[in-house]
Amino acid sequence: MIDHLIFDRLVSTDASGKKQVPILAAEVPTPENGGISKDGLTITYRLRQNVLWHDGVPFTSDDVKFTWTAILNGKNNVIATTGYNLVNSVDTPDKYTVVFHMKRRFSPAVNTIFGDSDDPYDILPAHVLASLPNLNQAAFNSNPVGTGPFKLKAWARGDHIELVANDKYFLGAPKLNRIFIKFIPDENTELNQLRSHEIDWQFEASPQEYRSLKTLPDLNVVLQDKNDYERIQINTSHPPLDDVLVRRAIASAIDVSKLVHDLTFGSATIADQDLPSFLWAHADNVARYAYDLQKAKDLMQQAGWTPGPDGTLTKNGAPLHLLLVTNNTNATRRSGVVQVQAMLRQLGINVGIKEFPGALLYAAMGAGGILQNGKFDLAWTGWVAGIDPDQSSIFFCDATPPHGNNETHYCNPEVDSAENAALDHFDQPSRKAAYDKIEAILSRDLPQITLWWPRQIQPINPDFKGFAPNPVSESWNAYQWSI
Repeated sequence: MIDHLIFDRLVSTDASGKKQVPILAAEVPTPENGGISKDGLTITYRLRQNVLWHDGVPFTSDDVKFTWTAILNGKNNVIATTGYNLVNSVDTPDKYTVVFHMKRRFSPAVNTIFGDSDDPYDILPAHVLASLPNLNQAAFNSNPVGTGPFKLKAWARGDHIELVANDKYFLGAPKLNRIFIKFIPDENTELNQLRSHEIDWQFEASPQEYRSLKTLPDLNVVLQDKNDYERIQINTSHPPLDDVLVRRAIASAIDVSKLVHDLTFGSATIADQDLPSFLWAHADNVARYAYDLQKAKDLMQQAGWTPGPDGTLTKNGAPLHLLLVTNNTNATRRSGVVQVQAMLRQLGINVGIKEFPGALLYAAMGAGGILQNGKFDLAWTGWVAGIDPDQSSIFFCDATPPHGNNETHYCNPEVDSAENAALDHFDQPSRKAAYDKIEAILSRDLPQITLWWPRQIQPINPDFKGFAPNPVSESWNAYQWSI
């Protein structure tokens, strides 16, 4: 969110989530305007010609090409390369034209490559960074230069970031003169400062806090659908979680209805899959795992696990212990993992809990990220996807870190085939059929347990105007904010 205040993408999405909005692009490429070729292998962007970097240097097509190469530079710590690795080459016939030549048809290309994807990358300045072998330790990381509506003025790490308006912003000078972002690790403190108007917006309050927010006067709570879900990731590379019977037993032992009731307070809906019900690609008739402790015990017995003297499941004399991780800044997840621990103890599985700062839990593989390096058995996390239903970066066999977000190390050639079909077709009916197949297989194989579909919970001061988050980004129109 902070990056998007400083930097820009080529294309974003309006608040409805249904209309693409050109940002650095002068128009959104489509088959109708010739931006997407008939064979789907060439995507051409016409760029805006009145864009300046914060240091006054003009933005050009070289910046777009450079950022693409930086994402694919194996020396850079990046979370994923999905979509970008499907680009064969990039041409810059002039300063304001960029042509992406695709290796294959990729229907989510415009929403993925410098758009509102599940890994949204913004454009970086070639004139500042192109000479560096990698960007991991660049001074730029502490003093960024963007094209966005706000410029960095001060950064007190762990305490606050201060941004000031970029009066030369190409979409119009921001209505706010300054944005002061405070890092507050405790939601109770955030709530108190929101009530006293020390802060005007609390970034994505947790469902647990929503219970209190609903009752507060002089406060607006913006609820926005999003392609997002809470989940328990299962590391299928770790025995015995490589056994689908064990994964199904765990799913049957977790009372999702109770979790949703206890933890979301009416702000979320029980999920049956990763694709939310408001999305056109949502699949029907997938397998569901209702809470059934006896069924869970039977499945573990089928898998060869039997209770020991203290009730702990054992196999070949070894008791079953699992590590469940989550981030320590989310009150809902902190409560949830304790409930899951108790539920799995009823099944006979001893679960240890470790909580990590989000910066470590979600860090790139090369930066020691817990998830990317597979240092977990189970992980309670959330996934905020892009505006397109494409979830191949989670489930492709070759999308394991550092090449993608397949942190469960799940691999099924049937899923790969269906994902490829969904990406190869530009028409919605063909893509819908592919996602129906994908969801049916995922519900059978259970690389993750989808818990609920949340909505963005954005508490704001009623005087904060122009705040209109889309399903992916809260700050896509920050230049229009006022107070």
